[in-house]
Amino acid sequence: MTPTHFTFTIAFTLGLSGLALHRKHLLSALLCLEAMMLSLYVALALWSIQTNSNAFSSTPMMLLAFSACEASVGLALLVATSRTHGTDHLKALNLLQC
Repeated sequence: MTPTHFTFTIAFTLGLSGLALHRKHLLSALLCLEAMMLSLYVALALWSIQTNSNAFSSTPMMLLAFSACEASVGLALLVATSRTHGTDHLKALNLLQC
């Protein structure tokens, strides 16, 4: 495994473990998701450069566009939950309440 592959694997794993283990606030969960998407974006961009193929050159840009949409939806949910519940703690969010 090359050092670049190892770096992106570790970055994705750290984002995934942060999402799985440290979910106190909604903002920290969103930041972990963004770290995972950023590591995937850079890995796909480097992969398309290394293979010198034009067929996969648009894939990182589509992933970046989906990541931006995911971030905007996540921030909108963060604002909505902080307005309705008064906090962004994930334990305060109960799906059974109206």
